[in-house]
Amino acid sequence: MKKNRLSDLLLFVVGAELIGVLSSVASGGRFGEFYGTLVKPPLSPPGWLFPIVWAVLYALMGVSAYLVYIRNDARKALRVYYAQLAVNFLWSPVFFGLRKIWLAAVVITVLIVLVVIMIVRFGKIRRAAAVLNIPYLIWLIYAAYLNFGTAVLNPLSHR
Repeated sequence: MKKNRLSDLLLFVVGAELIGVLSSVASGGRFGEFYGTLVKPPLSPPGWLFPIVWAVLYALMGVSAYLVYIRNDARKALRVYYAQLAVNFLWSPVFFGLRKIWLAAVVITVLIVLVVIMIVRFGKIRRAAAVLNIPYLIWLIYAAYLNFGTAVLNPLSHR
């Protein structure tokens, strides 16, 4: 087992949060303008809720990755973690920046698959690390519903 260090934990949490911030910046940052023009599916939350939920989820991701990192057998699991972070980063620029709703639906589908794989691999190393990502997976499934619903309800715009 690797030495537990607060600096490593902070690096994982801040790194995950930074992915969210950079994704937002790469998207152009005008989420409300574009999102406000779209017909949204039932059960769509208010726009202000998204950054709050994502901040919590990124922190949980960072903590879970740290819990895996401090174990010696973490390399494969962390590769999947980094891969899902990269795909996670892409979703906002595709949906909000490029305004490609259907392509964003493909991205979020790939992301869900990667997160399931990550949860399984994390679970083999440290159960708590897997459990910390269950809210993330649930949110992604909900976000996929919103993404696909938005794509269906806005067929002529933003393909």
